[in-house]
Amino acid sequence: MRAWLATGAALLALMTGYYFVVPDAKVFAEPALARTLFFHVPNAFLATLFLFAAGWLGYRFLRTGQPRYDRGVAAATELGLLFSVLTLVTGIFFSRVQWGDWWHWDPRQTSFLMVVLLFAAALALRTGLSDGDRRSRACAAYSLAIVLPATFLTFVFPRLPAVKQASFHPTQTIAEGQLDAWYRVGMYGTFLALAVFAVGLYRLRVKISEAEAWTKDYGLDTTLDGSSAPAGVGRLVVVPQESRPPTEGA
Repeated sequence: MRAWLATGAALLALMTGYYFVVPDAKVFAEPALARTLFFHVPNAFLATLFLFAAGWLGYRFLRTGQPRYDRGVAAATELGLLFSVLTLVTGIFFSRVQWGDWWHWDPRQTSFLMVVLLFAAALALRTGLSDGDRRSRACAAYSLAIVLPATFLTFVFPRLPAVKQASFHPTQTIAEGQLDAWYRVGMYGTFLALAVFAVGLYRLRVKISEAEAWTKDYGLDTTLDGSSAPAGVGRLVVVPQESRPPTEGA
C-alpha cells in the first residue's frame, strides 16, 4: 500500500516536471494552456474505471454478501466521485481558457455533470442509511444500476451526430490523433501515475474500513459501561495478541 502511494507520488512529480517542458499545442486557441489535458483526460479515465469497479463489486456483494465487497464499493464510490469532480474542475478551467467562459452548457460538460451527480447520490445513499445490512445492499444495487446510464452518458451520448456537431469538446481532436507525441506521452504518463496512486488510495481506504469494522466487532469503540467514548477522549485497551488483526507488510 505504501509502495503504491510512494510510486504514484514519484510518477506524478515526474509528470508535473514534464508539464513545464512540453511544447505548446498549436491546435488550440490558447496553446500554452492545452497542457490541462494532461490532468483532465486521465481523471476522466479513472472516474470511469471506478464507476465500473463499483458496479462489479456491488454485483459481487449482492451475490455473496461478503463484507469485503461492500467495503470495495464504498472505496470505489468515494474515489470515483473524487476523480469525477477533478475531471469537472479541470474541464471548467479548460472551457474558460479555450472557449472564453467557465460553463457553456456544452453537451459533453452537461453529460459529465450528470455522472458526477450519480456518484454524489451514491455517497449520499451510503451516508443516509443507518442500518448496516440495508445500507450495504442498497449501495451495491445502486452502484450496479448506474453503470448503464453512466456508460451512455460517457460513451454513447457524446458521439451522437447531433451532439458532436453542437459540442466544443475536443474528443475528436484526441481520438483522431491530432495531438503530437509530446501530448500523448503527457496524457498516458499522467494516467499511469494517477492510476498507481489511486490503487494505493483504494487499498488504504479499504484497510481503514477493515480497521473500523474490527474495532466495532471487538467493542473497542465503546467505554467500559458500553457507551460511546466522548469526543476527544482516549482510553487504553489491552488486546490479546491472538485477537489482533493481521498487519500488512507493504
